[in-house]
Amino acid sequence: MSSTNVVVLDNGGGLIKAGFGGERDPAVILPNCLYRVPSSKKWLHPHPLPTTTTSTDSSAAEPDLTSAAVRRPLDRGYLINSDLQREIWSHLFSSILRINPTQSSLLVTEPLFTLPSIQRSLDELVFEDFNFRALYVADSPSLVHLYEASRRPDGLVSRAQCSLVVDCGFSFTHASPVFQNFTLNYGVKRIDLGGKALTNYLKELVSFRSVNVMEETFLIDDVKEKLCFVSLDVPRDLRLARESGKENLFRCTYVLPDGITYTKGFVKHPERIHNYLALKDGTCGFPPLPEETKGNMNRPEIAEMPQDRNRIDLSKNEFDLTNERFLVPEMIFQPANLGMNEAGLAECIVRAVNSCHPHLHPVLYESIILTGGSTLFPQFSERLEKELRPLVPDDYHVKITTQEDPILGVWRGGSLLASSPDFEAMCVTKSEYEELGSVRCRKRFFH
Repeated sequence: MSSTNVVVLDNGGGLIKAGFGGERDPAVILPNCLYRVPSSKKWLHPHPLPTTTTSTDSSAAEPDLTSAAVRRPLDRGYLINSDLQREIWSHLFSSILRINPTQSSLLVTEPLFTLPSIQRSLDELVFEDFNFRALYVADSPSLVHLYEASRRPDGLVSRAQCSLVVDCGFSFTHASPVFQNFTLNYGVKRIDLGGKALTNYLKELVSFRSVNVMEETFLIDDVKEKLCFVSLDVPRDLRLARESGKENLFRCTYVLPDGITYTKGFVKHPERIHNYLALKDGTCGFPPLPEETKGNMNRPEIAEMPQDRNRIDLSKNEFDLTNERFLVPEMIFQPANLGMNEAGLAECIVRAVNSCHPHLHPVLYESIILTGGSTLFPQFSERLEKELRPLVPDDYHVKITTQEDPILGVWRGGSLLASSPDFEAMCVTKSEYEELGSVRCRKRFFH
């Protein structure tokens, strides 16, 4: 089986990454949704995102996604609407990739702990609706491990064949131990927080403090990706966020689209985005916070006084962000601030490691791999290491590696697997599926 006949599909809750086995990058990155603008009754397919392998046509007018409604086939990472997924895949295979499924094999990713009923729905989509020749279902952590081990043949991940993959995606966050390219399911720990929840939280903060953006999913996604970062000292940064004028290193202004001159929002003064990095060098000039006030400063509401809210000009087509920039990613490290009865990411990693054999503990702590779009927040790995170090025994090393492209890491692992000589024997063929059914065929994937 030629690897060019293998379609590799990282079917995420937010983005679909699709391409052919053996390639370094996917042929297309496509939002896994349909959208409908207020002026239309028709659900439309979003435009593919630019990739390194595709050139974007600048003459093609980008659609105005202001107040667009969104339908997604996946919820909390799991397939809940197979009809909608069929429609999105059909557009992807016929109009974008231009493949004939009956002459192709499919490698598709599936979340850990997927229910058998959802697995059957996926198998029916692949074999009965699209008639693919063969199927292989993989989980994200094992593909990330495979890719990282192949990138550094002399590194610890490759030599020990062991790693801890932290996947902060659109729907959830998983800390997954991987041993000899198999995910140790009994050690996987999950936080029900991902990029979608962070976007929704940012919507609520901006809507409460400035202007109603509860219907602006695409817009607030853009705000989050451009302006949010992870704080290394939350009490200090909450204090600095209350300063006025140039002393406030966090204040940034985002301009909303007006639907006439421009259909996409933008940051008003992009040069201010990275002003907060001066805090790393200790050049901000502010004294350290007194210990007795640190506990009270953890409350987000203290960073904004009621009289400040009254000064907001609702006629303006823009809004300011200050402490929202770091309070949103903070939820990954402190879910209790959102009222969630869950551990933060550092404690989640420790619990995942402690679920494994003690001989694996030092290796797992020294081979933590970050993947997923939510790990792209600046200072993410530094904050994680800062929180993790006190929880780990002193004689263990902690080493955190962020993938070179956390969004494409899973797909690249799938592309590598699809080009291996053993891939054909690992797949379930359409004739096997028709003869044995979904349940028996699934046993081949060892999930």
